[in-house]
Amino acid sequence: MKKNSILDRFSLKGRVVIITGAAGLLGRQYSHTVAEAGGIPVMVDIEGKPVHTLSAEIKEKGVESLPLQADIAEPDQVRAAVDAVMERFGRIDALVNNAAMNPKFDPDHAGEHSNRFEDYPFESWKRELEVNVGGMFLFSQAVAKPMLAAGKGSIINVSSTYGLVGPDQRLYQREGEPPSFKPVTYTVSKAAAVGLTRYLAAYFAGSGVRVNTLTPGGVFAGHDDEFVRRYSAKTILGRMAQPDEMAAALLFLVSDASTYMTGANLVVDGGWTAW
Repeated sequence: MKKNSILDRFSLKGRVVIITGAAGLLGRQYSHTVAEAGGIPVMVDIEGKPVHTLSAEIKEKGVESLPLQADIAEPDQVRAAVDAVMERFGRIDALVNNAAMNPKFDPDHAGEHSNRFEDYPFESWKRELEVNVGGMFLFSQAVAKPMLAAGKGSIINVSSTYGLVGPDQRLYQREGEPPSFKPVTYTVSKAAAVGLTRYLAAYFAGSGVRVNTLTPGGVFAGHDDEFVRRYSAKTILGRMAQPDEMAAALLFLVSDASTYMTGANLVVDGGWTAW
């Protein structure tokens, strides 16, 4: 009998994986990674056109996928998305709670983040937590029944280093420009992702459903040279991450390579939080 290779444990052959926020920088990477590993990516995003374009790209590789447009903060839309997946495939093997409102600090968004904590609008607080935390709750709740019925499943909640430590606001300041701030909602919601993981991992004990957190560090996305220099100086590896460096970690958590992990937090931050 041929002994299975360790690489077989990373295979997602025939598995259905829902990725929220699939049209974003990392969501696209995660979707392609699932497809390359033999899985069927279900790509959910509030913007419909980008995920249909992404689905067409994946189809060119000869891999099946399903693009869905949904607002993850709307319970009816989340349930409808999960129902569509079950009707099409009859199974849900994994969920990647990746979608979040994440303010960008690249040149295209200069001057958009001047709200200090003491002036931060409560409406912004409510909406951002509704999406970043509420969306994880709603999708996790919606996939729970089919996963429990199957006796297996993997949920990955995507956090951030800012869910573990506070933002260094000095990174976002520029001499001669109005002050900018990473908002309070981002840190609070990403910390909540870690808490939700621990709660669900314990709740699903003995069911075959695993829940883990993936915590990425800063990923380069067209940031200006000054930001890259400042950010890189705070990491042990001395640089920002590339998107594909998160995709491999995501595959580990989704696949059978991590079957003895639940309630854990896989931190991929170049050493940012180690010193």
